[in-house]
This record gives sequence, C-alpha cells and structure tokens, in this order.
Amino acid sequence: MTMQTALALAGLAVALALTSAVVSLLAKRVPATLRLVATPLLGLAGLAALAAGLAALLLGGSIQATLPLGLPWLPWHVRLDALAGFFLLLIGVVTCAVGLYGPAYIRSFEHGPDSLTALGGFSGLFVTGMLMVVLADDAFLFMVAWELMSLSSYFLVAYHHEHGANRRAAFLYLLMAHVGGLMILLGYGVLAAFGTGFSFTELRAAQLPPVWAGVAFTLAFIGFGMKAGLVPLHAWLPAAHPVAPSHISALMSGVMLKVAVYGFIRVVFDLIGEFPWQWGVAVLTIGSVSALYGVLAAMMQSDLKRLLAYSSVENLGIIFIGLGLSLLFLSTGFRALGALAFVAALYHCLNHAVFKGLLFLGAGAILHSTHEHDLDQMGGLLRRMPWTGFFFLVGVLAISALPPFNGFVSEWLTFQAALQSWQLESGVLRSLVPIVSAVLALTGALVAATFVKVYGIAFLGQARSRHVRRARPGPWGMQAGQGWLALLCLLLGAFPTWVIELIDAVPREVLGGGLPQAGVHGWLWLTPVSAQTASYSGPLVVLMLAGIGLTAFWGLNHLWARGAPVRWVRRGDAWDCGFAPPSQRMQYTATSFAQPIRRVFGLLFTIDESVTQQEDGTARHRLKIGDRFWGWLYLPIADAVESAAKRVVRLQSGSVRVYLGWTLATLVGLLWIIT
Repeated sequence: MTMQTALALAGLAVALALTSAVVSLLAKRVPATLRLVATPLLGLAGLAALAAGLAALLLGGSIQATLPLGLPWLPWHVRLDALAGFFLLLIGVVTCAVGLYGPAYIRSFEHGPDSLTALGGFSGLFVTGMLMVVLADDAFLFMVAWELMSLSSYFLVAYHHEHGANRRAAFLYLLMAHVGGLMILLGYGVLAAFGTGFSFTELRAAQLPPVWAGVAFTLAFIGFGMKAGLVPLHAWLPAAHPVAPSHISALMSGVMLKVAVYGFIRVVFDLIGEFPWQWGVAVLTIGSVSALYGVLAAMMQSDLKRLLAYSSVENLGIIFIGLGLSLLFLSTGFRALGALAFVAALYHCLNHAVFKGLLFLGAGAILHSTHEHDLDQMGGLLRRMPWTGFFFLVGVLAISALPPFNGFVSEWLTFQAALQSWQLESGVLRSLVPIVSAVLALTGALVAATFVKVYGIAFLGQARSRHVRRARPGPWGMQAGQGWLALLCLLLGAFPTWVIELIDAVPREVLGGGLPQAGVHGWLWLTPVSAQTASYSGPLVVLMLAGIGLTAFWGLNHLWARGAPVRWVRRGDAWDCGFAPPSQRMQYTATSFAQPIRRVFGLLFTIDESVTQQEDGTARHRLKIGDRFWGWLYLPIADAVESAAKRVVRLQSGSVRVYLGWTLATLVGLLWIIT
C-alpha cells in the first residue's frame, strides 16, 4: 500500500459519511432506511478511516492534494501525514463501534416524535466534519470543516428538542462553539499576517515575533480548549453530552474532544513550532485544574451520562498535562523527554476515545433497556444485563487505570515523563512538576472511587425502581459495539510496545524525534526512558492474572473431583435483630456514597442541601450541586451582555432623523479610521 492509496481510503471515508447523510433523507418515508442503510454506511466510513490512519502511521511520510473546491483564489488543500493518520484511526475506531451499535439503538426512535432524517443526516455530516478537520491543509478548509462539525453536532444535541433543558443545553453549546471558533479564526489570522498565504505550508514558514507568537498561542489555546472542555471553559460539556442520543454522546466525548486536541497540536506544535517554557506552564496548570475539578464534579453527580461528561473534563485534563510536559521539556532542550510526554498524551487520546466510547454506549444500553439515567434509581443490573455489565466493568477498570487495561499505560507514561523533572535546570519548574504529579495521583484515586460508585450502585445490589426490575439484555448489535471497544481496551493495555511503535511516527514527524528506547527490549517490555529507570510488561501481567484465575478454577475443580466432603447447609434469613428485613431503600445511593468527598471539597461547588419533613412523617432530602465557575465567570458575562443590550435598545427611538444621525456619525468615524 502507498500513501496515495491511504489518501484514497480517507477520501472514501468522507464520501461514505456524506452518503450516509444523503441516504437519511429517505428515512422520512421509510424509517428503516436509517437503521438498515445510513448507520451501517457510517460504520463503513469508520472502517475506511481506520484503514487510512493505520496505513499512514505504518508507511510514514505525507501526501498532499488540491481539491477543485473552495474560492477561485483559495482552493481547498488536503494532507495526510502521521499526525492526521493517528486521529483518523481514532475517529475510525469509535465510528465503527457506533456503526455496530446504532441500528439496534435507534430502532426505538422509529415510532417517536423526533425526525429520523435529522438524526441520520446530521450524524453523517458530523462525522464528515471531523474527518475533514483532520485532513485539512489550509486554514480556510479547516474552518469550514470545523463549523460543519460544530453546527451538525448542535442539531444532534438539540435532537430531543421538546424538552426545554435540551434546547438550553444546545444553545449554550452553539454559543461557546462559535466563540471558540472565532478565537481559532483569529489565531489563524495572526499566523497568516506573517506568512504568504493560508495554506499550512505557508503558515508553517511564517516568522512570528515572540509577542505575536504568544498571541497566536493564547487564541489557539482558548479556542481549542473551549471545544475540549478545559476548565473554566467546560460549562457546555456536562450540559450537552447527557441530552444527546447516547451513540452521539460517544462520538462527541470519544472523538470530537480529540479533534480539538488535534487542532491544538497542529497549530502549536506544527505551525508555530517554537515556544517558550511559559506556554508549557500555562498548559500544565490548566490541565491539572481540569483533571482534578473534572473528577470531583463527576464524583458529585448521580446522573450517569452527566457523570461521564464531567469525567471527560478530567481525562482531557490528563491529556493536556502530557502536552504541557512536552512543551516544557522541548522548550528547555530535552527533546527525548518531550517526545515521551507527547506520546503519553497521544496514547491517552486513543485510550480515552476507546473506554469513554464504551462507557457512553453502556450508558445508552442501560437507558434503552430501563429508560432510567439516575444512578439512585438503578441497581442489580448485572443479573438483568450480564453482557452490558461485563463490558461496562471493562470500561470502568480501564478508566480507573488498572492493569492490564489501556488506561494504565498512558497514565503510567505520563508519570514517567513527570518523574524526569529533576533534569530541569530551573528550580521553579522542578518544584512545579512534582505538584502536578501529586495532583495527577490524587485524580487517579478519585477516579477509582468514582467508578466504584458507578458500578456498585448501577449493577450490584437490588433494583431500586420498577423500570430497572424489568430491564432486559440489549440487542446483539448494541452488545457487539460495546464488545469491540472492550476488546480494544484489553489489547491496547496488553501490547503497549506495539502501539507505541505505531504512534512513534507522529513525534518523529512533528517533533523531529521519537522514543528510541521504548521497544529496545522487544515487544514484551516497555521501557520509555531506560530499563534501569522503569519498565512494564503488559503481556506478563495478562499471563499472571490468567494464571491466577486458572489456578483457582483448577483447584476448586480438583477438590470437587476428589470427592471432597459435601455438607448440606440449610439456608434461611439471617437474624435481623428485630428490625425489618433489608430492602433496596437500605442500600447506599450515589448521593450518599459521595458524601465524604462532598464534605471535604464542598467549597469548590455551590451546594444547596435541605431536609423537609412531610405530612406523613417521612423526611425528604433535597440536594442540588452547582458549578461554581458558572457564577464566577459565565453569569457576570451574561449580565454584562444583557445590560449592554438594554442600552442599545435605547437607540431605537423611532425617529428617522436620529437613525440618519447615527449613520452619518458611523460613516465619519469609519472614514477617520481609514484615512
């Protein structure tokens, strides 16, 4: 295979996604079209993108093409290189899972009030936009694809528009997406002002003064950070992700957030290319705050999809910790360590796409079967939905960074990069990085606690509501989509050396160097720095755990075969000390599980808690947890805009003479500025 073939596969992926959107127009007359044709086409688009990305990483190099589209003086340019290939692979992995999962999931929508044409059409355009963002090789095509991705996802967030909360969430998302898009556009404008055109080749050659380079970095960091959901620009994410259809939530959290990471890497690492250490400190700080605040906010939630959305804030924070470490090391001359942190960030991008996509698909299976999203109403789902429970457990173990699953490897690599901070000459930086490492360690512990809560409350114990008691296993297609991602969680964790050798093409291309030590001891051992510093063997961990399991099974079977004495035991209820028998109301709830953490970190949130005595003698507990950043940042901006709007209204006096006067004043002002 050649790079020409890889680019053709990427073009095929775009064509299939567009075809899926066009075919969805028939769903108004034939509802089954969406389930039988459009969604499988989306899965095929993912498969083509996966093949194109894999080929680009294996072959190396790059290929460019000019499309007969765009403006007469500014045609669209596309480029497939290792960086674009990696993110094509990431998009393809999750889109394939959605292609398997979607047909069964959307069957229930065929008799609902919402438009199937809108769901299928905007899903196809959404995937098309993400693919084109990754392939774009000029600022014009990049922004067109970016807006296509943002607008189509807005309509998907607002799909269940009959609920007012969904419309508000969609409007907030659209507003912040366009503010972020404006920042990105201004950033490209700064680069173009010092270049000779808008193609990335011309922007890459631009010579930026340090001040203007800092302006371009700040605009890019705000714009892409807003789309990635970094704190404090994260307000749209926990509002939008829970209200979208679950397979769309998997695409938004698993893929769209990584497209924002791609944009940041492309602009900062590739187009700007040179950066001071202060940029690394800024990215490290925001990443650390996002990781810690995201997991604390997730711990407080009882809505499953909202919890997963806040968890995405935490994982994007970990990714930007890796990128911040890379900027820090590269700017101080430690290129090998910068490449290590860069690979750790890319690996976590891939891992988060896989296990967060799995968890959102699992949440969708629960919602499909129980029509319930509140953890406090769940329980006992493992017996009713065993395969979903098993796949969800894999996702929980992966996101908790437990070996041998994939989340452990990328976080371990991030720690290995951070532990090399002793080589930095600046005492301030040598003190900052250990603090970030401590925050990352605390975040990991809180993530484990959060997902112990999620799995224990949702899948174990007794059912807490009638809907949950009637739950049934989902269709095979939904289970196949989850199974594909669960298998990848294990493979990416068990064979990290092979994965890193694949990813290593990206830093070699973007940074000029990779990780020569990672696979020096063969596929069995991963040694990111050196064998004397640290090493990890995923295959041996898998074999050890499998050996323990088989030994336990063999031992029990051996005892049974030898005729171990069997003692018949009469079963009965345990002595209850005179109290009522245990019921589902006596179980821990998601709210009560998080109570100790809420007491410790309560100052970071606005907590409204009260207990009301009812007329029948019972008590009603009410708890509302708000995002403090909403009051600190967003409400003042909203109040200022509203106040300015009221002042502007006064200009509408109804007098033509006043309007002509304002027009004349504006014209005089513009002439004065121009001359």
